[in-house]
Amino acid sequence: MLPAGAATVAANWSRERAMTCEFIPPYLLHHLLDDPALGAAAAQTLAIDARFRARREVPIPAPHPTGAVGAGAPLRVIHSAANSEDLPGQPVRSDGEPSRGDPAVDEAFESSAQVLALFAEKFERRSVDGEGTTLSVTVHYGENYDNAFWDGRQLVFGDGDADVFDRFTKPMDVMAHEFTHGVTQYSAGLGYSGQSGALNESVSDVFASIAKQWVANQTAGEADWLIGEGLFLPGVSGRALRSMVEPGTAYDDPRIGRDPQVGSMEDYVETTDDNGGVHINSGIPNRAFALAATGIGGYSWDRVGQVWYDALTSGDVNTGTGFAAFARVTVSAAARLFPDDVTVAQKVREAWGLVAVLPSAAAPRPATPAAAQGGDDPDRSGHPVSPTAGNQVSVRRSGGLGGTVRTGLLHLDSHPDGPQVRRLLAAVSLQSMTSTPGGADRFRYTIEYGVVRLSVGEQDLTPELRDVIRLVLASADPANGGDGGDPLS
Repeated sequence: MLPAGAATVAANWSRERAMTCEFIPPYLLHHLLDDPALGAAAAQTLAIDARFRARREVPIPAPHPTGAVGAGAPLRVIHSAANSEDLPGQPVRSDGEPSRGDPAVDEAFESSAQVLALFAEKFERRSVDGEGTTLSVTVHYGENYDNAFWDGRQLVFGDGDADVFDRFTKPMDVMAHEFTHGVTQYSAGLGYSGQSGALNESVSDVFASIAKQWVANQTAGEADWLIGEGLFLPGVSGRALRSMVEPGTAYDDPRIGRDPQVGSMEDYVETTDDNGGVHINSGIPNRAFALAATGIGGYSWDRVGQVWYDALTSGDVNTGTGFAAFARVTVSAAARLFPDDVTVAQKVREAWGLVAVLPSAAAPRPATPAAAQGGDDPDRSGHPVSPTAGNQVSVRRSGGLGGTVRTGLLHLDSHPDGPQVRRLLAAVSLQSMTSTPGGADRFRYTIEYGVVRLSVGEQDLTPELRDVIRLVLASADPANGGDGGDPLS
């Protein structure tokens, strides 16, 4: 039985679907900074994302600030930012309204209905907060914006750069991924760094994959377990952003680098990038879920999905929960939910053993791409750390939906932009700057200048620092006199 209002979403989605017979880590965007055609768009995306990273860390009381709740309130409203950075933008489509002929608007309208209906029908959850608050979605955010995010209040989607990334509304599982960040905020409140942050990312991938399989009516054995399939444009060597069943194999392309995800605790990456590698290490719990789902069989939302949702909303998972604690909660949930089928809890425990989170008699590890092994990088992030002197400044960007890393190094005495960068740095007190906690799928910057090493979220960047970052990252662009390579690798 669907909760109040959910039946309308499901019915409208099914009817519209029958008539008309849908997100990026910072390390991926960092690679694009070296591309002559795309460097400016990537840098702009990174700078924009910095201004929002903290929002998802702040608990937001129900009802949702940007939504409505109650009889007659719409289930979702799609807005357009018209390529500005103003949120939420102008409302352009809501429940029962016809197609606007705008692909991004209509894709967001359809996929949001799919996700709302899935959570209502299979998990008895009404909207992100469980209270049925109107879901606010914004499309056409920014110019050439290569990302999508949940900002703590609403879902936001960029149009991509039309070269590497297509519209972020195009793969429907991106909508489900960001929606689930809202669900996590209102339930477990998982933090966004280290293992809890990687769990936060993984839970979003888990329900994104469930949503994709639900729409396609696929069993766990039939599914491809790819996240963000269709987001890369033709010409990019990649199947998707991530593979849940084979972490580290989703893409390998000169412009965006190689998928750095890992699939076992034996390969866990210790890094200061990407809020402690949340998009890299999320491959470990991702693989555990895929192994449990395929081991149990059937539809992923029927048993193993119920286990993960129960664990997330049980009250036993909180802001600092790590992999092992979460694994134990899922095993306990499986035993409680399915007492007449002991194989469910057994398969869940076996899956966590196979990724070396829980003890296992035999825990084979998947092959780990060389890019994820870290090489001579002290923080195992795939990029050797090089100290800077007072005559140069380095910038490193991590995080974002794709978890990519971008770097730049500018020599102040020899580069044409050196004098301008010096003036900008002189106007900023780097030593006294503080950074608020980062939010999911937002960017983070590490700036080194002389003896100062500053790690700051995009939401805390001053106008001067944004200009410094733009100039330093652009210095690696061949069009601006760089060698086109990663200056720190």
